[in-house]
Amino acid sequence: MTKSRLPNRRSFVKAAAATTAAAGFVPYLPFSKPAYANRMKNDRPIVGCIGVGSMGTGDAHDHNRFGDIVAVCDVDKQRVEAAKNDENIGKGKADAYGDYRKVLERKDIEVVSIVTPDHWHVKIALEALAAGKHVFCQKPLTLTLEENQLIRAACKAHPDQVFFIGTQQRSDRDRFLRAVNMVHQGLLGKISKVTVGINGSPTGGPFPVADVPENLDWDTWLGPAPKVAYREKRCHYEFRWWYEYSGGKFTDWGAHHVDIAQWALNENGLGSGPIEFDGTDSHHPVAFKDGMPMVDDCYNTSDDFAVKCKFASGVEMTIDSRSDNGILFEGEKGRLFVNRGKITGKPIDEEWDKDAFGDEQIQELYKGKPFEGHKNNFYRCISEGGLPVSDVYSHVQIMNTCHMTAIAARLKRAVKWDPAAEKIVGDDQAAKLFSRKPREGFDYLRS
Repeated sequence: MTKSRLPNRRSFVKAAAATTAAAGFVPYLPFSKPAYANRMKNDRPIVGCIGVGSMGTGDAHDHNRFGDIVAVCDVDKQRVEAAKNDENIGKGKADAYGDYRKVLERKDIEVVSIVTPDHWHVKIALEALAAGKHVFCQKPLTLTLEENQLIRAACKAHPDQVFFIGTQQRSDRDRFLRAVNMVHQGLLGKISKVTVGINGSPTGGPFPVADVPENLDWDTWLGPAPKVAYREKRCHYEFRWWYEYSGGKFTDWGAHHVDIAQWALNENGLGSGPIEFDGTDSHHPVAFKDGMPMVDDCYNTSDDFAVKCKFASGVEMTIDSRSDNGILFEGEKGRLFVNRGKITGKPIDEEWDKDAFGDEQIQELYKGKPFEGHKNNFYRCISEGGLPVSDVYSHVQIMNTCHMTAIAARLKRAVKWDPAAEKIVGDDQAAKLFSRKPREGFDYLRS
C-alpha cells in the first residue's frame, strides 16, 4: 500500500462520514468503540502467512501487493519452502516455520493470513487476535456453531483489529453486488423463494491407509480433529469432503452463495436467519448414525441434497445440489439468477436497475468505503478503520445457516433453530452437533 493509492486517515474518515450521512447508511457496529486505531508502522505492513498451499499461495501473492511478507508457515515442508522462495511471496528472505505460533510470537508482524484447512481456522484466529494481529482468514471461517460464537466474541473484545473473510463475491460489482442491490431496492418486489445451487460433494473410497510423507507433519495437520491414520485423500485439498475437517459443499460453496442470498434478503445481521431446516431430502455416500459417519475410509459429506430453509418472514430458501450453481431470486415482479459467470433474468434484459445502481449504492454495500478490489478493502480498513466489506459479524450469521443445513442433512429431518438465542430447539441429538471438543492439547483460547 502506498500513499498515492490511499488518502490520509483524516481526509478519508471525513469524506467517508459525509458520504455515509448522505446515503443514510449506518454500518452495523457490534461494539461501542469505533475501530479507527491505526497500528501500522509503515505504508506497507509486515505480514506473516500461515498456510501456503494452493489457495494460500494465491492469497499470499495478493498480500505481497500491499505488505512485506517476512514469514511463511505450513506443516508441509515442500509447500513452505516453495513459498519462501517464491518471488511474489518470501523472495528467498522470509523465515520459514512449521509451527504457526512462531509467526504469532513475532512482534514485528502486524497482519496474518490464515489459509489452512477449515478445522484449524478459529483456533489460529483466536490466538492471532490475542497476539494483536490484524487477520485475513479464508472461508469458511468456522467448523461448528460454537466456533461462530467464540470468534465473534473475540472480535468484539479486539475492536481495533481488522478481521477479514475471504468471501470475494462481496467484491463482484457487476454480478453479485448488482443482484444484492436490485433486491434491496425492491425491484423484484416481495421475494417469496430463493434457490441456492451449490453442487454436491464428490464421492470416493474406500481409501487405503498409507505412510505419512516425509515432508508432512500429519499430527499437527490433524490438530484439533480426532487422531486417525493417514490416508492421502484426507489431506490437503481433499479435506473438504470429510465432516471431521469441513462441511462439504454446505460450507464450501455455501459460504459464498448463501452469503449473497441472505445479504440480499437482509438476513445476515445479529439474530437473523432461518428458523427451520428440513434435511429430509438428503443423501450421503456412507451410512450415518445419529448424524455421524459409520466408516472412516470414504468421503462422507453429502453428495445429493435439497434442504429447505424457512425464514420467519415466510421466505423459503432451498439449498441444493441439483440446481445450477448460483442463486435464483423469485419475486412478485420477476426472477433473477446470478453466479460467477452471469446475471440473467427479465430485470437485467430490461435494465430495471439502470437508475438505481451507481456509486452511492455500491458504497453503501461497502459500508461507506469506496468500491475497490477485495484485499484492497482489507488493507484500507487497516489503515483507515471501520468494518470491511467481508466482516466477521455477518459471516458468522451465514455460517449458522450453513452448519444448520449440514446438521439437518446429516440427520435427514427437520431441525428448528432460534436465531436470536442461537440455539437448536427441541432436538437433543441435533444439539450434540452444535460443537466438537478439540483433541487434547489443541484447546481453544477462550476469553
